[in-house]
Amino acid sequence: MRVLYIDIDSQRADHLGCYGYHRRTSPNIDRIASEGVRFENFYASDAPCLPSRTALFGGRFGIHNGVINHGGLAADPFLQGINRGFQSQLGHSSWMHCLRQAGLKTVTVSPFGERHSAWHWYANFSEVYNPGQGGMERADEVAPIALDWLQRNGRQDNWFLHVNFWDPHGPYRTPKEFGDPFKDEPAPDWLSEEVRQRHWRNCGPHSAQEVAGFGPAGEWAKQWPRWPTLMDSMDAVKRMFDGYDTGVLYADHYIGRLFDKLADLGVLDETAIIISADHGENLGELNIYGDHQTADQITTRLPLIIRWPGITHSGDARVDRALHYHVDMAATVVELLGKAVPGHWDGESFAEAFKNGAERGRPYLVVSQGAWSCQRAVRFEDYLCIRSYHDGYHGFPDTMLFDIEADPHEQSDLADKKPEVTQRALSMLETWHMEMMRRSTSATDPMWTVIGEGGPWHVRGELPAYLNRLKETGRSDWADLLAARHRI
Repeated sequence: MRVLYIDIDSQRADHLGCYGYHRRTSPNIDRIASEGVRFENFYASDAPCLPSRTALFGGRFGIHNGVINHGGLAADPFLQGINRGFQSQLGHSSWMHCLRQAGLKTVTVSPFGERHSAWHWYANFSEVYNPGQGGMERADEVAPIALDWLQRNGRQDNWFLHVNFWDPHGPYRTPKEFGDPFKDEPAPDWLSEEVRQRHWRNCGPHSAQEVAGFGPAGEWAKQWPRWPTLMDSMDAVKRMFDGYDTGVLYADHYIGRLFDKLADLGVLDETAIIISADHGENLGELNIYGDHQTADQITTRLPLIIRWPGITHSGDARVDRALHYHVDMAATVVELLGKAVPGHWDGESFAEAFKNGAERGRPYLVVSQGAWSCQRAVRFEDYLCIRSYHDGYHGFPDTMLFDIEADPHEQSDLADKKPEVTQRALSMLETWHMEMMRRSTSATDPMWTVIGEGGPWHVRGELPAYLNRLKETGRSDWADLLAARHRI
């Protein structure tokens, strides 16, 4: 069996054509979707980058593996301690271990491990190709490595090739020579001038007045003209959407070259293709521009497209609307290859339903963020309820509720208007937490570790200077709120 896994960093599902986007950002991805299954409600259990891929490649949620942050104690897996054997738990139970047990050579083309010092993530890859730019690679720098590997190995049987593209991740850096493919196309209409002005008066890192972080961008930002760093006009808003979408299209262009190579080798129809991401990218939602800082719908929902020979068929595209975690996809691939899912994994296979054209998912999901804010959210029915333990200096209320079917861009918080729905969600969260800690090998919930260290790594130590900026820019009300909440 041959498996090609395309992993597009920061790829929102709703900015792909096959998910209904009005711009033609993804013709090659859309072609695979037309021959396979597109998953509508597929979520990272933990976001953003380091927590997401640690969970996926280890099969376990962040609350169980210990990784929910980008720095501090919760950026590394829990130590196994005295019971660790000659090999660690990852050494004999990671996703790649299961695939190797199924007889596949496991290969990655990605800088991810080096970018986050995620050395645990390399567990059981047979071959590692690091493009060497720490996540600043463009598709034209990643694809040639994968194309070379396919040229040398693609006709062989039994391989799993992971190719990691970064182009939708900020700063948006598609080469100038690629042009402006969306120059004459309208941006999404939900982000109106009224919404922009409301964001302008609000606060937080990567918000409308601080798109580059906690203050104005320096000279360094000028090298990326597709990445506006101040949302001071609707023209800037459009340039942001154009920059992101051009990155999506650029990645798609080179993804198409991988498909062409498989076709040239005569193995395209025999190769399973999986297309997904590590997290999404807020483009104004919750006043976060070009980043992934929350446990909301936009950051935690991922695209998932699977085309699997012998199960899916050209011209017979399906849509799966059941609720799934990304670790469930890993478990499903293991079962499709004839191996058992490790008993301690949190991932649950939906292989049988996938093969039968049915839908079998979870009754609800709990998703996590610990690198920019400390949040857990419950995804159920038409709703997403977010519980904030640390607001990441955005001034979020402790609990927010969104009807994401009617309000996909999270413009209207319903927590006070629908208290019974909110309470149901919080009850689900409490039940989930009790079950997770009951099964945990650690007495510590890593969320409390992050809070005890002073908050999420990306915002730690930033508040004193940011309070001054808020006052200087006419937002003293937000400065007072944040100072009181965080006792400064």
